[in-house]
Amino acid sequence: MIKNAFISIFSQEEKEENRGSVEFQVLSFTNKIRRLTSHLELHRKDYLSQRGLRKILGKRQRLLSYLSNKNRVRYKYLINQLGIRESKIS
Repeated sequence: MIKNAFISIFSQEEKEENRGSVEFQVLSFTNKIRRLTSHLELHRKDYLSQRGLRKILGKRQRLLSYLSNKNRVRYKYLINQLGIRESKIS
């Protein structure tokens, strides 16, 4: 498993204060997704982990769509920091 691939764009003090923020939740889901993805590369037939990965992906998708509707600037900043979505040309 790759342990250095986890992202932390928040300092330790900000983590304590902002655990309920959408950005922090998306960040923690992204770290879980990366950890599960590296696990599934080794264990291809771990179907329970695959199910958990799909559930986490759905939660992150719902949070990102919520943030996109509420505050477009914060949404764009977050996806650029995490590098998780391709920017649409429009």
